[in-house]
Amino acid sequence: MSSDSPHRSLEAKRITFAVLTVSDSRDESSDVSGRRISEMMERAGYRRREKRIVPDEEEEIERVVRGWVGEGVDVVLITGGTGISPRDRTPEAVEALIEKPLPGFGELFRFFSYQEIGGLSLLSRAGAGISGRSLIVYMPGSPGAVTLMMEKLLLPSVGHIVYELRRERE
Repeated sequence: MSSDSPHRSLEAKRITFAVLTVSDSRDESSDVSGRRISEMMERAGYRRREKRIVPDEEEEIERVVRGWVGEGVDVVLITGGTGISPRDRTPEAVEALIEKPLPGFGELFRFFSYQEIGGLSLLSRAGAGISGRSLIVYMPGSPGAVTLMMEKLLLPSVGHIVYELRRERE
């Protein structure tokens, strides 16, 4: 895709994002992954609308994400709660809101993760989907996993995804 493509013409500064950290133990000072997501998105030129931390409670996760989607946030980025422990409920909370799943995000994340950590990558339930005109991405809570998701998948594709979501029907 050339740099003058209409897909690249969407100005980054017009794209808003919000970050949700799902954790029973993190606070603002210990939320390395949420901070990393914000820094990487802002460095790429995107505007943060909000950043929050909520406990691993399905209803609370869904309430916050539903609110951001309703407010028109372009990209909702969630870190934490995507493993297999009994408290990990992020996918269940978010899947209720997703109208169009994007299975490639989770599949590719696990592929790239496998190259770094091996078979334990299969324990991740990271994924993404579309709700209204918002992209929702949910990823593990570890800083390494966040960096992997952001560098390999999200940052290279987010401008194009938001462009497509904003297009009028032809």
